[in-house]
Amino acid sequence: MDQAKRRLYLIQSLLNENPRTAKFKIPKTQAEQEKMLRALFNTRLARPITPEFEQIQDAYLTEVLAQKKITTLKDLTPLSDNIYLWQGDLTTLKVDAIVNAANKTMLGCYRPNCNCLDNAIHTFAGVQLRNECYQVMQKVGRFVKVAQVLPTKAYNLPSKYVFHVAGPYVKNKTLTPEYEEQLAQAYYNCLKLAHDNNLKSLAFCCISTGEFGFPNERAAQIASKTVKDFLRQTDSKLKVIFNVFKDLDLEIYQRIL
Repeated sequence: MDQAKRRLYLIQSLLNENPRTAKFKIPKTQAEQEKMLRALFNTRLARPITPEFEQIQDAYLTEVLAQKKITTLKDLTPLSDNIYLWQGDLTTLKVDAIVNAANKTMLGCYRPNCNCLDNAIHTFAGVQLRNECYQVMQKVGRFVKVAQVLPTKAYNLPSKYVFHVAGPYVKNKTLTPEYEEQLAQAYYNCLKLAHDNNLKSLAFCCISTGEFGFPNERAAQIASKTVKDFLRQTDSKLKVIFNVFKDLDLEIYQRIL
């Protein structure tokens, strides 16, 4: 089965799961099909999948990843001992674990084709990721606490694990010492989880900035200090990558680090 047939199979299978969408017509162009498939991934509720669907989806996402440039730790140059800065797509970074800026439900972004990192991670990891998050949240409860970390497999991403963490939501509110402490705790909890499980590399996104409204400059200051303090105090050999997507964050981290 080639990539076009896999895509059509996945779209039709996902449409058939819901009586309201079963009769939707599939677009003819590749670009529109890819957009529809991502939207269906994004809006699909956690539920079991068949072995056939899993096999075809994984083959499809493997090929999608193969068309992108995978970045490894060897491709990066450290700014200081065990600390790196990299601008790029976190879903293409091959490290032990990447950090996902999640919300308190820990089930991923349900908005079709949203540009947020949470959406991208769930899209390119595959539907197994939301299923695993759902199973864990059945034990945790409806929401996690701010700064709580939920580790999962990474499935079809090049990393081994995803650390989902809910940072503080500051949007339209005044930045307070409590929010700053919560952000620091989110970084610390991810670092400790990686260190305690003998991971060798961990890549952070810019937790709580963007949609969550944490000021970029202050967030970077807190992130940098928390990481440096942790590595110094624990004498950890964990390699930490600060991943940025926007030029603004790149400039800020270059200056701070």
